[in-house]
Amino acid sequence: MSAQQQVIVLGGGYAGTLAANRLAPHAAVTVVNPRPEFVQRIRLHQLVAGTHDATVDLGRMLADGVRLVVDEAVRIDAAARRVELGGQTLDYDHLVYAVGSGVTVPEHAYSVAELEDAQKLRAALGAGPVTVVGGGLTGVETAAELAEQGHPVTLVGALAPSLSENGRVRVAAKLRDLGVTLLAGHVDDVRPGEVVVDGAPRPSAVTIWTAGFGVPQLAARSGLRTDEQGRLLTDETLTSLDDDRIVAAGDSAAPSGQPLRMSCQAALPLAQHAADTVLARIAGTEPGVIDPAFVGQCVSLGRHAGAIQVARRDDTPTDTVIGGRPAAWIKEAVCRSTVWAVRRGASPTLKGGYRKTLVP
Repeated sequence: MSAQQQVIVLGGGYAGTLAANRLAPHAAVTVVNPRPEFVQRIRLHQLVAGTHDATVDLGRMLADGVRLVVDEAVRIDAAARRVELGGQTLDYDHLVYAVGSGVTVPEHAYSVAELEDAQKLRAALGAGPVTVVGGGLTGVETAAELAEQGHPVTLVGALAPSLSENGRVRVAAKLRDLGVTLLAGHVDDVRPGEVVVDGAPRPSAVTIWTAGFGVPQLAARSGLRTDEQGRLLTDETLTSLDDDRIVAAGDSAAPSGQPLRMSCQAALPLAQHAADTVLARIAGTEPGVIDPAFVGQCVSLGRHAGAIQVARRDDTPTDTVIGGRPAAWIKEAVCRSTVWAVRRGASPTLKGGYRKTLVP
């Protein structure tokens, strides 16, 4: 393999950083990221509550020899093999598309999806009532963390729909123990000092929006084929349908139009496979197809409790749920081991086989 092959990795999150580190011994790798920090996204709710800073210097996370460019990609010129940034252009032989995901937030609401969003939210918190919109795992973890810190919290939305019934019962019980008010209604509007739920205004000094994750529109803006949400369409090797020099990983990838659940658990094996696909292209060999498996979902419920939802390999939840302090310990171990896996450029993965049920 030629060490002179130029690989650009767009995104310095879980997927991008792991892929860059896996590629580093075999190619000249440049990571383009809008900030110099590696953001532990699965800890951003802790940053908001003041229990963790959720960041590591990105330079320390990257392998020796990996170049970091702090900038944002504006357009990919696939024909010229060039990426246009805010202040410069970079040429590449291969490109890893790992730009992640985010949340579109209505006016007067805050988000916990990005570092800067979480920092603004932390600065805005006071003694008044807090409303968390969205009952998914991000909303659950944020509500629990803030309630444990003494904030009066209301959580609006269908609670933890990705968990089993047993998991939802356990999560609801712990949230209520922490003082969280649970509402299954719909948010009609967010206004200064209040939120409108099912037509009724409710006081809300700070409203946190955790519903409706989406992806950056860089691929679509660059003329590459995407799904309806803007994820880059790839085959099962994670190669773009438009250009075999471009591969995708993480939340912004849609292999065969059937994306995996947006999660760190999916991002790491996808990043590993994307890097291996690039290495196969460089070596002139045929890349393999993805075959990941899930094991479950880890939910923190403050610093002293959690819920570990055990899942089948196809990501469907079972009735088995681990709760309490043991779940909190497991969740913390997962957060720490994730950073370790990203640094070493490899993550332990299970083989699933369920892609064969999704993709003919």
